[in-house]
Amino acid sequence: MVIEAPATRAQSLAATIERTIVEQKLQAGDPIGTIESWRASSGFARASVSEALRLLVDRGVVEIRPGRGGGVFVARTGPVVRLRHTLISVHGEATTLADAIAIRESLEPLLVADAARSRTAAQVRRLRAQLARLDRALGEHDAFVRAVWALHEEIAAITPNEMLRAIYLTMMQVIGEHADRAVSDAERPDQAEAYRAHRLAVHRELVYAIDAGDLERASRAVIAHAEEAGA
Repeated sequence: MVIEAPATRAQSLAATIERTIVEQKLQAGDPIGTIESWRASSGFARASVSEALRLLVDRGVVEIRPGRGGGVFVARTGPVVRLRHTLISVHGEATTLADAIAIRESLEPLLVADAARSRTAAQVRRLRAQLARLDRALGEHDAFVRAVWALHEEIAAITPNEMLRAIYLTMMQVIGEHADRAVSDAERPDQAEAYRAHRLAVHRELVYAIDAGDLERASRAVIAHAEEAGA
């Protein structure tokens, strides 16, 4: 029998609480139980529940109010970066993440053009492998967004321009370090799924243009990507 460490239990419960907020579409200030109710429903010790809630407080996801009428509530002030159909919860300054995304997007045309000119067969295989990962992640928004970021890192790895690659990958590192979780802001699950399918098609065309070495097609793909940017 495998016994989970307390830290693992806390992380697991934190993920469950965060998923509950998303799935129930709870808003800032909405109640989401108490320490005792989460202890009872999870079966975890009070210490594990308290640690899970501490993790969520640190991320700006929940706040805890003491006294009569207190409990656990969806945070009112948690920093969020809004992209098209995507909300990214942030630890640290939300402006830092937003600025890093803006810089990343401004470099995309240069990177994609370089990739279309310089790609090798091995590099194209890695891009196609990332597309397959993107396809597998269609059912879960956070995993899908992170797969998109990984695909763009693979595109950046192709350019022979070391300075360009270094700046771009630094921005991707900032994004990865500041982003806690990405969720869809669509009103219905089918809308979120349709949007992810559309984004998959946009990124598939981006990879196919690079594979073909077609600079004009690659330019059109970058424009389509920028127009519908959400990850």
